[in-house]
Amino acid sequence: MGLAPVSIEEAPPGTGLQREISFGSGGGDSVPLKDLAIMARQMATMIGAGLSILRTLSVLESQTSSKNLQRMLTKVRDEVERGGSVSESFAAFDHTFPPVMISMMRAGETGGFLDRALASVAETFEKEVKLRAAIRSALTYPVIVLIMAVLAVIGMLVFIVPIFKDMFDGLGSELPWPTQLLVTISEQMVWILPVVLVLGLASWIWWARNKHTARVRRTIDPWKLRAPVFGKLARKVAIARFARNLSNMTGAGVPILQSLKIVGETSGNWVIEQALDRVGEQVRKGSSLSAPLAAEQVFPPMVTQMVSVGEDSGALEPMLDKVAEFYEQEVETASEQLTATIEPIMIALLGVVIGGMVIALYLPIFSIASAVQGG
Repeated sequence: MGLAPVSIEEAPPGTGLQREISFGSGGGDSVPLKDLAIMARQMATMIGAGLSILRTLSVLESQTSSKNLQRMLTKVRDEVERGGSVSESFAAFDHTFPPVMISMMRAGETGGFLDRALASVAETFEKEVKLRAAIRSALTYPVIVLIMAVLAVIGMLVFIVPIFKDMFDGLGSELPWPTQLLVTISEQMVWILPVVLVLGLASWIWWARNKHTARVRRTIDPWKLRAPVFGKLARKVAIARFARNLSNMTGAGVPILQSLKIVGETSGNWVIEQALDRVGEQVRKGSSLSAPLAAEQVFPPMVTQMVSVGEDSGALEPMLDKVAEFYEQEVETASEQLTATIEPIMIALLGVVIGGMVIALYLPIFSIASAVQGG
């Protein structure tokens, strides 16, 4: 075109024609908790070995397998190169790095024990990953069986019942009411199935967008703690998460009021969060920690008594650690018991539903055979 370039600059990696195509499966800037735990553990080891912050971040950036985490570590390293502190650089991307991690890093950086603070962060995240795995193991089996039951019912209504209907039409006799009900539902599946699919997809989209809003959490979270089968498990998970996070933040030197605020936000339950907000207000007015905790019904007496003993003896962190270990073990035991209890119930439910449909389909044949034998 007859033009001459005035200046030429190298494009940053991952831009222009080098940009990687993403189909949205990465979840934006979100990073799995397991990857954050590995990063915190490796970062603590390298800083403890004497590596500089910039060198540590560069190594972490080059060896992580998570594209999102790699991109965020690049941004954190750029912030540090501009003169920001480690905690401030991570806090600039608090949509990726949890408040627990940032607060413990800030306390460790201020107190000169950043490596130990990061080790505590890694331990917290590792325990949380283990806790989530226990919950998933308890829910996986019933969910799979429920999906199989729904698919089996839909398959029979769409493909099997119409075949029997054609056969029943040739008999010319009146169908028993269970069989007639099954045939009627099968005939209406032409519009029932699309409506159910559309409503299910719309509900899933709405839930994904609104599950973290205050209005939804105020309604759903109290019900989680009172649910007939899963309520006790949800309560134990919330208490274990509360004790573990508060123990590690107390050990890292994070102020108690800030710790209570962050622990409430990361508890995963609106009831626990509101209770800890009220506890924080009482502590701000000069109260001890155990007294307002005991006034909240969501915390079991054993927890408040252990906290009281820890306050009196000056060993709050070890006491909270023991509470966390106890409830984490309780979660594992409850998950195993829940799976063992639900398994026969789901199998029986599946047998009743499918068996009932089969019996309803064969009732007219049984009636005809009885009539023939009687004649």
